[in-house]
Amino acid sequence: MRKSYFFLLALFCTVWVAQPGYSQFRVYSNEFLNIGAGARGLGMGGAQVASVSDGTATYWNPAALVAVKDYPQLNLMHAEYFAGIGKYDFGSLAIPVNGGKRTIGLSVLRFAVDDIPNTVFLVEPDGSLNFSNITTFSSADYAFLFSLAQKVIDEDDRKFSVGFNAKVIHRKAGDFATAWGFGFDAAIQYASKKWNLGLVARDVTTTFNAWSFNINEQMREVFYVTKNEIPVKSTELTAPKLMAGGAYTFTISSGFSLLAEGGLDITFDGRRNTVLSFKPVSLDPKLGLEASVKNVFFVRAGINNFQKALDDTDTTNRRKLWIYQPSIGAGFNLSNVRIDYAFTNLANQSNPLYTHIFSVKLDLKKKQK
Repeated sequence: MRKSYFFLLALFCTVWVAQPGYSQFRVYSNEFLNIGAGARGLGMGGAQVASVSDGTATYWNPAALVAVKDYPQLNLMHAEYFAGIGKYDFGSLAIPVNGGKRTIGLSVLRFAVDDIPNTVFLVEPDGSLNFSNITTFSSADYAFLFSLAQKVIDEDDRKFSVGFNAKVIHRKAGDFATAWGFGFDAAIQYASKKWNLGLVARDVTTTFNAWSFNINEQMREVFYVTKNEIPVKSTELTAPKLMAGGAYTFTISSGFSLLAEGGLDITFDGRRNTVLSFKPVSLDPKLGLEASVKNVFFVRAGINNFQKALDDTDTTNRRKLWIYQPSIGAGFNLSNVRIDYAFTNLANQSNPLYTHIFSVKLDLKKKQK
């Protein structure tokens, strides 16, 4: 275990060394990468770093990808937010190699908003409104993850693995703006018969997005007249982030168990609206539960995204209260297929925003002769 402790220490040190100054990082940069992946994880409030054991580990904890060890696995997920305005998709393929001691993964994430009105030319030079000048465009964010997980300790009573992600980011807003980015994640996971522990260092070397803009002369003139800033080429930096988690499995009776997991996201890009927030560091906790019946039927619940918001009932717009994002879910295994569902609420005040999330896990077993 001495090598394991050394790797853990090196992981922490790398995160701190990789960020020479907080001021250069943008708060909430590449935030679409913090939505989640798979209805199991989202049904448990995003508490997945320690217990994830399927192909969605490419997102939650690449070190846990070694749990896919007997045959390739395909994971697909679809969700729609804000009454279908925002569409979010995730897909991954995990392939075990080297006799199951190593697993590689390929994943893609997409978050897009379509049919956004472009009202730049709505107002004519004489001040009249010309609605025929309104066009529409789409804004889409993509991430491509290339994952590698390796077993370090593989014994009956304990297991330890390491994992890495190399990610390519592509963001596009119509024909006006395009960005390409690149970054790395590093992770570890420890598992015993009852306990699971996980630690992920996202954007460990600092992830960047290089933005370029295509603004024609007619649009530049409108921006100038309306005193809007004309965008130029720029680089957006994403600060490192730590995701830690611990899970414990309670055996209630034969065939029935309860898994409880707690997680903590630690960001270093400035003060965020979280439970604990300081000038450089913010802490965001999450909790999740999963009840399993003979590893066939699952019921889940979770809570995360604690933050202060204005009270909807306060007409003075001064009083604030704590809000949070609850979620519930269910799933069942059928031969080599697992289907999961999650139901989450994005705002728990007077106008809640509900989202239905579906995902499927398919083990690509070979047919028996």
